[in-house]
Formats: sequence, structure tokens, C-alpha cells
Amino acid sequence: MPGAATAAVVDNRRCTRHAEGPATVLAIGTANPANICPQDEFTDYYFGLTKSEHLTELKDKMKRICQKSGIEKRYIHLDEELIRAHPEIIDKNLPSLKLVPKLAESAARKAITEWGRPATDITHLIFSTYSGWRAPSADLQLATLLGLRPTVSRTILSLHGCSGGSRALQLAKEIAENNHGARVLVALSELTLVCFSTPDESKIVGHGLFGDGAGAIIVGADPLADGKRPLFEMVAASQTMIPGTEHALGLQATDKGIDFHLSIQVPTVIKDNIHQCLLDTFQSVGNTDPNWNDLFWAVHPGGRAILDNIEGKLQLEPGKLAASRHVLSEYGNMSGAMIVFVLDELRRRREKEEGVQQQPEWGVMLAFGPGITVEAMVLRNPFSTGIN
Repeated sequence: MPGAATAAVVDNRRCTRHAEGPATVLAIGTANPANICPQDEFTDYYFGLTKSEHLTELKDKMKRICQKSGIEKRYIHLDEELIRAHPEIIDKNLPSLKLVPKLAESAARKAITEWGRPATDITHLIFSTYSGWRAPSADLQLATLLGLRPTVSRTILSLHGCSGGSRALQLAKEIAENNHGARVLVALSELTLVCFSTPDESKIVGHGLFGDGAGAIIVGADPLADGKRPLFEMVAASQTMIPGTEHALGLQATDKGIDFHLSIQVPTVIKDNIHQCLLDTFQSVGNTDPNWNDLFWAVHPGGRAILDNIEGKLQLEPGKLAASRHVLSEYGNMSGAMIVFVLDELRRRREKEEGVQQQPEWGVMLAFGPGITVEAMVLRNPFSTGIN
């Protein structure tokens, strides 16, 4: 039937026409488990849960790591009650991770409420996590929990580690700008439960840094159609793999959970490469000589040493990485979900300071993942007086 075929072609073209403006962040939500553990108590907590108090040298090493981490407290789902109910966790047999989409649901509902439109208006869902792998996967479970439309376009990202949030946001940007009217829900949820094990020399740094959390962001182009001013404009993005660094940072899914390795070389590798990565990213928007202190900064705080090295290498003024340092202190490293917390903290600080001082028009978002991979995105502040 030629008429039906023609109608299908016309409808397809209508659905895939490009947006009229750049992608923007429309709403943000975050969530954490209820259990809080102060960082100065975490070593005793962890070695007690694993019945490993006899490993005194390793325990002393972890205490030193925690003291130097820049972390004040962390949110951890795991507690003694869970261990008693599931002793197999200590033996590294894969525990149930049904809480991964549930934690993401809490963050997503906050973002949807802030957005002010029904969940059924979400057209695309991107879910990033390393905390579990199964089919049907966590994206389908989250879509069901939120009551998204059966036709929502779903994408699951796995094992991107700390760069998962930035990778998901770059993908959301591309979807929003290439599909008129698209509204993309980016959800990130991580539980350290999947990496939990008895103390091990090779993993002690990770156990001393990571916490549990979830973040959600709604991305769309043509934001005025929603009747709200966007929070951040997503201008340009890049992904750079640093050659020869595959050994430095990695995740591997096994039948006993996730094995991760984190080399002490990571902060130095990032320091040695960050300047050129940023130059390449800003050149894509025609800025060949950016003044780093004229920007606002949303940096994934993978650890205090990473922030210190970036600050020193780029000669950033004190306070430029304050949002990242605050989130690290309050939550620990929540892997891919972390960047959502940093953007949320930047938003809060901006709202508090509005009218008090001139706010930077341009900014940058940075995250670092296995590879080592650097994810960078140029952001624009719609609240700056420099924006029309």
C-alpha cells in the first residue's frame, strides 16, 4: 500500500528531525542509602564486618589511607544486619543487587519532581552502573518502577566506572540534539556491595574511598518548551583514551562480583595529560587559549590527590574545585554517580551566590575512567550575565 508506506516515511522524518537548540540539563536528583559511616570509624567498621581484625598491618595501612583521603563520611548500604542475613557476601559469591535500580528510582523521582512533568514524557532512558549485570537489566527494572512508557528507548552502560556519569551525559546530549522533543533521563546507581570482600592488599585503597549513591539528570534541547530555565547548557564533549594506561585503572566482572584495580599512578597520569585534553576540547568550540580560572569546574573527585594534581597543573585559584572537594568529603567516591552530586552542589552554590558576584559564563565537566579515559564537556551557565 503506497499510501501507508509514504505515511510511515513522513512520520519517521517527523520523529527524527533535529532539535532547534543545544542540549541542556533540566533537572537533577540524588539519593543515598540511610546508613552513614564516619570516615575515621570506617576501618574498624570494615575490618569488624569481615572479621579481619587480626590483619593488623593491613588495618593500619587502611587507617592511614582513610586519614589522608579528604573524606569525612560515606553512605554504605552494607551493615551487620545484612551480613548476618547474607554471609555469602564475605565469601564474594554474588549477592542480590535489586537495590541498584531502587536507589536510582529515588534519585530519578526527585529529578522528575523538579522537572515538573510526568514520567511518561520521558522518551529515552540511559542507565549506567557497574553494580550488577543481568538480563533483563537494571534499565528495564527502573523504567518499570518509574512507570515510563513501554516505548521508552532504553540504553544500559556497564563497567565505565568513574567516567560512567559523563559518558551517559554525552550520549544524552547527542540523543537530545538529534531527536526533536526528546527528554532523556540519565540514571546512575552504584553499590560497593558488588566489590565487597575481605581485606586485600591490592584493593585496600578502593575500600578506603568508595561509597554508595545514585544520581539522575533530565536532559533535553529546546528547554523553553518545558517552561523552565535550564540549569546547565551542554556545549561540546570529548572522550580521550590515554595510550598505555590500561593497566592503571580497571574493572572486571567475575562470577564472584567485581574485581577492581586502582594504581597509585592514576593521579600522576591525569596530571600529565589533563592540560592537552582540555585544550583539545575547548578548541572544538573555537577557544584556543582558555583562561582556566575564568571557568567554573565540575570535576569528578576520584580522590584528593587527583583534585590536588589538577589544581596544581592548571594553576587554579583556591576554591575553583570547592564543589568537588565538598562532595568527596561528604560522600566519598560514588563512582559514576559522583558527577551528578558535583553538578547539584555547583547549582546550589550558584543559587546562593546569585546577585552577590559575577558568575562565570563557561565551565567544564571532567571525569576519569578505566583506560585511563578522560571524559570532558564544555558547559555554559544560563544564569551568567554573559548569556543573552
